[in-house]
Amino acid sequence: MVRTLLAIEGRLVRGALAHLLAAQEDIDVVAEADTADAVHDALLSVRPDVAVIDVDVVPVERLVCLAAAADGDHGGRMLVLVDRRRAGRLRAVLAEHRGRIGFLDRDVPPARIAEGVRQVAEGQVVLDPDLVVAALEVADNPLTPREREVLDVAAAGMPVREIAQKLGLSPGTVRNHLSHVMAKTGARTRLEAVRIARQSCWI
Repeated sequence: MVRTLLAIEGRLVRGALAHLLAAQEDIDVVAEADTADAVHDALLSVRPDVAVIDVDVVPVERLVCLAAAADGDHGGRMLVLVDRRRAGRLRAVLAEHRGRIGFLDRDVPPARIAEGVRQVAEGQVVLDPDLVVAALEVADNPLTPREREVLDVAAAGMPVREIAQKLGLSPGTVRNHLSHVMAKTGARTRLEAVRIARQSCWI
């Protein structure tokens, strides 16, 4: 039985996928999460065989760290669902996944996700070819991992103080990161920086 954690954005979508996976004879959904911190806690406490993660729940930059934190005889394996338009976020991770992190397009049929869970649990490499091509075609990302993380949170419209609190940074550090982001993107406002970064698949 493959013990599975679901970290999917949206209760309705997560519930539907949980129902589908639970109907499989060899898959057991043992936990659900909707934030990166909740995923981290569940990986350490529940120790699932595979975590199915929406990249909008856990930033790409945290995937390898989470996999390492949950590493064990069977833990630390992940199946990550990614929107092809944002595949550029995978470039930094593709070379480091070492077979423990699989990637599928978010729009694949649910049955393909179930198949991917089994494959990742068995240690097979799961890489959606279209995602790999999209990731390699994206121009080099000028933003640092921390700048991407800050901008990703800022995209939700949070004020600087809340961004700082969420990421465990000082407000001054967040302002500095946002200033660097705006300079690198050539944006005049934070929202414009978010738009440019998303169009370029940098976040």
